[in-house]
Amino acid sequence: MILIVEDEPKLAALEADYLKAEGFETHTIADGREVVPWVRAQAPDLILLDLMLPGRDGLDVCRDLRTFSDVPVIMVTAKVEEIDRLIGLDLGADDYVCKPFSVRELVARVRAILRRRRTPSTALVLDEERHVAELDGRALDLTPVEFRLLRALASAPGRVFARERLLERLYEDHRVVTDRTVDAHVKNLRRKLEEVRPGEELVRSIYGVGYTLEL
Repeated sequence: MILIVEDEPKLAALEADYLKAEGFETHTIADGREVVPWVRAQAPDLILLDLMLPGRDGLDVCRDLRTFSDVPVIMVTAKVEEIDRLIGLDLGADDYVCKPFSVRELVARVRAILRRRRTPSTALVLDEERHVAELDGRALDLTPVEFRLLRALASAPGRVFARERLLERLYEDHRVVTDRTVDAHVKNLRRKLEEVRPGEELVRSIYGVGYTLEL
């Protein structure tokens, strides 16, 4: 079941028509205040969540959803400022699309996210107790910080993590460091991953937002 949270009736109907044509069941909600109770009761497979909604905006709704559910959320917004993208993804959204958009592309993103969740990769193995990581059966020589970085990204493959959120997970002593510290650790982690998979960029940067792991 795909939940469409959209207060523009024509757009909501168009999204529903395309998704139904691809074999998905859909349900539409137009008021932000109705989303959380409905999700608690119905547990959809994915949510298309508009940012600007009557009742409650999409960011507040997404924040509440993440207190009890890891259901994939694609933010749909006409607000293209980087701060909105950052806040939306930092709250736990899995992806976003900006209006106007291709409905075919939206459906493709829905399929990609659901495919990742239904066929989780076993290529990456993380041993939490020993701080040991393996990719495709080969051990990765990671520092403790690199291990925590990979663990954070691997907690939700495909999800974009803001630098600020990653920094919270890197240093157990909560030292004060800059955002660029994450960039340096990502560079080292990429190099070690590429030793196992040459030519593949498994940790992808999202300009102005952060990083995502794609296995």
